[in-house]
Amino acid sequence: MELLPAIDIRGGRCVRLLKGDFDQETRYAVDPLELAQLYADLGARWLHVVDLDGAEQGSPVILDLVDKIHKKSGIAVQLGGGIRSRDNLVRGLAVAQRIVIGSLAVTQPSQVEKWLEEFGPQRLTLALDVRLANDGIPYITTHGWQRESQTTLWNALARFQPMRLKHVLCTDVSKDGAMKGPNLDLYRECLERWPSISFQASGGVRDVNDLEALAKLGVTHTISGKALLEGRITSTEISSFLPNE
Repeated sequence: MELLPAIDIRGGRCVRLLKGDFDQETRYAVDPLELAQLYADLGARWLHVVDLDGAEQGSPVILDLVDKIHKKSGIAVQLGGGIRSRDNLVRGLAVAQRIVIGSLAVTQPSQVEKWLEEFGPQRLTLALDVRLANDGIPYITTHGWQRESQTTLWNALARFQPMRLKHVLCTDVSKDGAMKGPNLDLYRECLERWPSISFQASGGVRDVNDLEALAKLGVTHTISGKALLEGRITSTEISSFLPNE
């Protein structure tokens, strides 16, 4: 399993939100460029960057910063936030090596299918964020986790799989930023149902034990931000989940 360090950026600063709530923001006194270089030095090949201002405004804001991160550190960037049109997608792909598509996968699935066909499944990651119903079925949330859809995770994956869908970032939003551990049962079922998809687990990672548990399941990638920023996972432990190439 490969660790994807996460940097969430708002107002040019590194932050973390609790369960996606913009009113529950924690700021960190570290420069995004310096942090990206640190992760690159530890051996990271990929960085997961979230443009929170772009997500709020509906159009990417930090493309110049993303370009600097890639060029200065050499690390590949998976960028999410504010990519809601083909024009923004093209602009994003000009500086980032992979783009995350979120709500549109539910609200405009036909458009996203066209993008998968045009740009290829290696350049796009579908972010399918879920809340579990009382019966345990994962329903996708949209618009920054503020709206509930009637689309289940399983139905969404079934729709896009014929497009040779490769990368899926799946977050149990009840876990995000809460430091209570990842939803192992959710990812176990994802892998059982769709073994051909490269799933990125996100939300709840507290320490190296959580990383080891996800690796044991067979998850190919895990995203972690807060646990890394707060030193809950040491540099040596981080490096053990990085390619170091």
